[in-house]
Amino acid sequence: MATTIESGNPGTANRKKHLGIPEAIFVEDVDAFMKQPGNDTADAVLRKLDEQYQKYKYMELNLAQKKLRLKSQIPQIKQTLEILRHMQKKKGTKDPMETHFLLADNVYCKASVPPTDKVCLWLGANVMLEYDIDEAQALLEKNLATASRNLDSLEEDLDFLRDQFTTTEVNMARVYNWDVKRRSKDNILKSVEQS
Repeated sequence: MATTIESGNPGTANRKKHLGIPEAIFVEDVDAFMKQPGNDTADAVLRKLDEQYQKYKYMELNLAQKKLRLKSQIPQIKQTLEILRHMQKKKGTKDPMETHFLLADNVYCKASVPPTDKVCLWLGANVMLEYDIDEAQALLEKNLATASRNLDSLEEDLDFLRDQFTTTEVNMARVYNWDVKRRSKDNILKSVEQS
């Protein structure tokens, strides 16, 4: 499409890629833009721009869902790390650890946990693995760092995507206005010719 920068363009090779989000090019000279191949009519160009805009909206929806998932995952990882640190402290003692654990939403059960050096981590997809406390802590710290990094990257991508929305909306308005001016000129010329 004429309104996106191709990834093979050498000028864009040094720019950060935003999850494959195509960059919308601002149309400064609408006349020159409309003379490019494939831009036969204003309606066709507006359809292309609207299609691109809808793709950006779809990407935004997916990124927002990923962001929500990460925002809920990070506190869970932090809470699990906190529990592991507490278990690490209790590992050398003989006293059982008194705790409450979640059975269902808002239903907790009191439990007495003997000192242990093993924990089971729920990995998702019906998979749970047993780890040493140190290994589990290292794994969770790595997962927390990765999730935080991914969240920051998603924020940047969402900001970039919002810029693409704005550019595409402005391009649509400029092409529409160009078409209105062109039609009014054509109507004036027709009325002058008929007089």
